[in-house]
Amino acid sequence: MKPTHQDRIDSLISHFWRNGYLTVSRKFGTYLPPPRPIGNYEIDAVGKYKKAYVFGLVLTENDFNNPRIKNKIEYLASQNTKYSNRRVKLYIGVPKPFFENLNNILSELPKENRDNIKIIIIN
Repeated sequence: MKPTHQDRIDSLISHFWRNGYLTVSRKFGTYLPPPRPIGNYEIDAVGKYKKAYVFGLVLTENDFNNPRIKNKIEYLASQNTKYSNRRVKLYIGVPKPFFENLNNILSELPKENRDNIKIIIIN
């Protein structure tokens, strides 16, 4: 049985919880609203721990076929909070077969953006 996009987002949310983040918004949520787009880009989840925020993004095979994926990741990884100007961490969930593709994309990003990204392997 092939996991759906919703199953992958659920896996990302459980990773948020294991790291102490409270889910503020998420796609396919029953009680939580979907996250607002950041710039022109859709995200899958937003989490918060004390004053630190985190964006969650789940990539699929179609995303790797999109030539603008590098711009999307770079833009999301460079975001700061509105008032306190803290960096917002970006958690990227990726299926194992596409892990190398994601590493190739991340190797082209500036170091300060790469340091702000955490990769999660989603089965």
